[in-house]
Amino acid sequence: MGYKLIGNGLSVSSKKEVEGIFRAIHTVQDVIKLIKGTGDDAAEGKICWVEQAGATTLGPILSRISGVVCQTGSSGSHIAIVSREYELPALMSCVIKGNLDDINGKKVKIRTIEDSNHGELLLWEE
Repeated sequence: MGYKLIGNGLSVSSKKEVEGIFRAIHTVQDVIKLIKGTGDDAAEGKICWVEQAGATTLGPILSRISGVVCQTGSSGSHIAIVSREYELPALMSCVIKGNLDDINGKKVKIRTIEDSNHGELLLWEE
């Protein structure tokens, strides 16, 4: 029982460690579900994965989520800049081991490797 490393990327925002429920965002409809959702289906407490580094898709829920994981981008990407404004932990250019569908809905943690700009995505395993 404990956390298992499943991804590495650039830590580009808040260096705080955060836990949440992983949610892969593929479409605007996925965001709308989180906006309208309640309880476990709401945006609160989610660490959201997106493929592209623009902030348009996550914009409506950035003030409600716990963290951002992006497959592409750098510290100068729009989602990284906006994440800093919201003081949200964010991993950019994050390479995830495994299938997103297997991680979706599970507890994860974002943490920054001490004294570096690198971060890790960890999956809780029971």
